[in-house]
Amino acid sequence: MRKKIVAGNWKMNLSLDEALALSNELKVIINHHNKQAHSRDVSRLPEVVLFPPYVYLTKVHDVFVHDGSISVGAQNCHHADKGAFTGEVAASMIRSTGATHVLIGHSERRTYFNEDDALLSQKLKGALGQGLVPIYCCGESLEDRESNTFKQIVTDQLVKGLFWLDKDTIKSVVIAYEPVWAIGTGLTATAEQAQEMHQHIRQLLSEKYGHDTAEQIRILYGGSCNAKNAAELFAGKDVDGGLIGGASLKAHDFFGIISSACS
Repeated sequence: MRKKIVAGNWKMNLSLDEALALSNELKVIINHHNKQAHSRDVSRLPEVVLFPPYVYLTKVHDVFVHDGSISVGAQNCHHADKGAFTGEVAASMIRSTGATHVLIGHSERRTYFNEDDALLSQKLKGALGQGLVPIYCCGESLEDRESNTFKQIVTDQLVKGLFWLDKDTIKSVVIAYEPVWAIGTGLTATAEQAQEMHQHIRQLLSEKYGHDTAEQIRILYGGSCNAKNAAELFAGKDVDGGLIGGASLKAHDFFGIISSACS
C-alpha cells in the first residue's frame, strides 16, 4: 500500500521569524498527535514535507531534525551542479542543508519562468544525481480543460519530461498533478476530476513501466486543496495525498489536511 504524502509549498511567503513560528507550531501539533497514537488507536500520519523558500531551508530543517516528523524540500533547483549562475541554487547545495526533496516543474515555474519539459528533465537529472526525491509537477490550463485536450497536455509533459527515466529510477519520483486553473483561483477540481486524471497518469506509467512499478509511484493532487475538501479528494483510489499551497501557511489548517490523509 502506498503511503500518502502531504507537502506544503510555502512559495514566496513568510519572514524567517514567521517561518520558524509556523514550523514550531506544526511540530507541537504533530508531536501531540504522535503521543496520542502511542497511547490509543490513533491513525498513522502520512509523510509530511515542507517546501520553504531557499533561504529558510537550514533553519526549518533544524526544527525537525531530531524527531524526524517532517522532511524539508526546496521549491526549485538549477540543473547544473555548480558554475557561474548568479542567483541560482544547485541540487548539491540543497542537499547540504539537510533537505531531502525538491519540486520540479511547478506550474508557476512553467508559466512565469517559461520552463519547458527539456529543461525540467535536466533539473530532474541533477536532483536525482544528488539523491533528492523529486516531486515532478504536471497539469493543464483552463483553456486546455475547456478544449478537452487536458489529458494530452499532461501526457506530453510526462513523456517529454519524465519518461526518459529507466524503470528503477522512476520509482524514486513522486508526481504531482496540478490543474493550473485551480491554483489560487478558488476553483477546485472535483474528486471525480482529480481521480480521473490520476488514473490516467497511472495508466500511462503502467503502459511505460509495467503495472507493478506504476502501483508503487505516488501521485499527489495540487490545486486549492484545503481541510474541508481534502478527505474527499484523497479518497480517490489513485490519489496519494496533496501538494498544498496557501492552506499550508496556517498550522491548524495544514494539520487538518494532514489528518485527512491518515491511514
